[in-house]
Amino acid sequence: MSFDGLFDSGSSGGLPPYSAGGVQQTRLLSNPAFSSPGLSLGLGEMSRLGVFTGDAETMVKNREDENESRSGGSDNLEGGSGDDIDQENPRKKKRYHRHTPQQIQELEALFKECPHPDEKQRMELSKRLNLDPRQVKFWFQNRRTQMKTQIERHENSILRSENDKLRAENLTIREAMRSPVCGSCGSPAMLGEVSLEEQHLRIENARLKDELDRVCALASRFLGRPMSSLSSPFSPAPLDLGVGFTALTAMGGGDNYPSGSSMLQPARAVLAGSERSMLLELALAAMDELIKLAQMDAPFWIPNIDGRGEVLNLDEYSRSLHRCVGPKPAEFVSEATRETGIVLINSMILIDSFMDVTRWAKMFPCIVAKAGTIDIISSGMGGTRNGALQLMHAELQVLTPLVPVREVSFLRFCKQHAEGVWAVVDVSVDGIRESLAASGAHMSCRRLPSGFLVQAMPSGYSKVTWVEHAEYDETAVHQLFRPPLRSGLGLGARRWLSALQRQAECLAIMAASSPPPGDNPAAITVAGRRSMLRLAGRMTENFCAGVCAWAERKWRELRSVEVGEDMVRVMTRQSVDDPGEPPGVVLSAATSVWLPLVSAQRLFEFLRDEHLRREWDILSNGGPMQEVAHIAKGQDHGNAVSLLRATVPATSSSMDANGNQKHEDESMLILQETSTDAAGSLVVYAPVDAPAINLVMNGGDSSYVALLPSGFAILPDGSGGSGSVGGSLLTVAFQILVTTLSTAELTVQSVDTVKSLISCTVLKIKSALTC
Repeated sequence: MSFDGLFDSGSSGGLPPYSAGGVQQTRLLSNPAFSSPGLSLGLGEMSRLGVFTGDAETMVKNREDENESRSGGSDNLEGGSGDDIDQENPRKKKRYHRHTPQQIQELEALFKECPHPDEKQRMELSKRLNLDPRQVKFWFQNRRTQMKTQIERHENSILRSENDKLRAENLTIREAMRSPVCGSCGSPAMLGEVSLEEQHLRIENARLKDELDRVCALASRFLGRPMSSLSSPFSPAPLDLGVGFTALTAMGGGDNYPSGSSMLQPARAVLAGSERSMLLELALAAMDELIKLAQMDAPFWIPNIDGRGEVLNLDEYSRSLHRCVGPKPAEFVSEATRETGIVLINSMILIDSFMDVTRWAKMFPCIVAKAGTIDIISSGMGGTRNGALQLMHAELQVLTPLVPVREVSFLRFCKQHAEGVWAVVDVSVDGIRESLAASGAHMSCRRLPSGFLVQAMPSGYSKVTWVEHAEYDETAVHQLFRPPLRSGLGLGARRWLSALQRQAECLAIMAASSPPPGDNPAAITVAGRRSMLRLAGRMTENFCAGVCAWAERKWRELRSVEVGEDMVRVMTRQSVDDPGEPPGVVLSAATSVWLPLVSAQRLFEFLRDEHLRREWDILSNGGPMQEVAHIAKGQDHGNAVSLLRATVPATSSSMDANGNQKHEDESMLILQETSTDAAGSLVVYAPVDAPAINLVMNGGDSSYVALLPSGFAILPDGSGGSGSVGGSLLTVAFQILVTTLSTAELTVQSVDTVKSLISCTVLKIKSALTC
């Protein structure tokens, strides 16, 4: 009996030649002793002598491992890959080319960054390593094959272990069903006494215990101390693993949403156990990177062009830190800034505000257009925010129609690092789980580890170090706004920290029992001051929504028209059943212009001054303007809420007591809010009804005052360096009620009127500032 045919690679019934990474191997057993009639005896004798231990399958597996190692390592075929083996003579042997250790190191380094290099990269690498381009090409093909095989084996191993675990659980459940025990007394129970529902509950209980053990292992890492599933921190303050809408409402995220932002409700536990573990690992890596960036100095950080703040040295960052979100897409650009400042707020109040999505959106109304919680992975430990982890979605805006809204899905992780020292980090999950990516098929932005490190100060203040790092697609951004965005003026650390400082001052004034310096105590009460500030806040939120047109407001863009050299975006929407707005069809028009050699501070002072308002406000008809009420919002005199009275000629007459006709002046009241900080300024105003505003000034409800705001957003153009005067980017926006009938059609005449209004206003401002 002969076994030659069994080991012949040409036979259909024998073992085929094994090929790893496209390298054809010789037959497994070439020694004639293995094809002799004494095969069984020979194998037994060799096994007894220790020459051959194991079966033929083990030999095949060892041979496979050796070939895989060769395919991705130092061996490569001189002629080509497995795809290019001569089909006419498949038994023809190929010559091997063994790469040097230096060549392998270079190839492995490029493979980690780019497993699929293009032809240009392969040509450059082949010249640098003195290899043929085909050798480089086939090395990468073999390396990818090896990587794929390793991943498949790892996945198969995991599946086998899961299968074994399920089999063991199945056997355990079967044994428990054979000898059921009464849950109340512990005595043996009849099979009919154990309901099907109870059996399912027992199975679910066992699964939840396994899940709890896995989470405890991960919790031990980011809490910095060992955790047990039976330890006290889980009771009475458990680590919530799937918090629904009830728990979210208890945290302050219920029905009282801010008017300028929207919650995704209800929060849904959409993550499986493996996904939660993966997100926990990402959160830990992001927190480590944030702490390093917040504490490191040069050469990681270099001064900004205007001498304020710092920008990240991206080359040093790439060399020294491992990216936790993968390589940057080729079409993306980076912006990374750092800012440090003192904030008038308690550090724990700041932490609580950031971990409550509603309060967070309310704190940054000009930056956060929309925010919501997708899932609360952990609500913290021991009744604190230490270890809190949330999956969130947000839309971030720059107040101009020339910059699209950034949609990001990200993790927010909070951790206490020392007594009085906390950190909150955000990191995008778009590259981790595609189903949690921002809405839309194309990812246009992602946040690398960003956030702040806060240290409690003895005075009740907080020292905040803010780091903001993002990558985004710049192709949709207008040329005017690219320099300020790259320098961080649009959505960088300076804007976030400046807005936080300004908002903290406003909240302190609202909580004070006495008016701040500069207010007229006799003109308005403490309750009236708070109502006026709430009304002004709602007005500014509605203004921002009209400029950026986020989806919640349901704006419908009509068209973008040219007015001179500038583009004006015109939109419309229907206002129905909103007590804070007049009913009907609302038309919005917005444009952005560049004012060179006009500083942002000079432009802001010109637009907020009521005495200079007649130079640009067409609605005032050149009449005088008087400030009848003033409420300070902070230490800077530019942060205030004012009530202005514009006197215009009367359009009607009345009779006096003697029957004689008399002419009267008709007064128009304008509510104006001005805000300024290191990152930009706002001037927002709206006509208001006199009886309604009088009610608010006496402490009445401000939510029923109808407003249609207009105004200006000012941003430095990023050209001003040390000792030089930079220009400004001015955004002008109007909201006008076209008709009180919500079903009426918009006419071309209405659009032309708004276009004329916005263009005339821009021309008047340029003329007044001699631009």
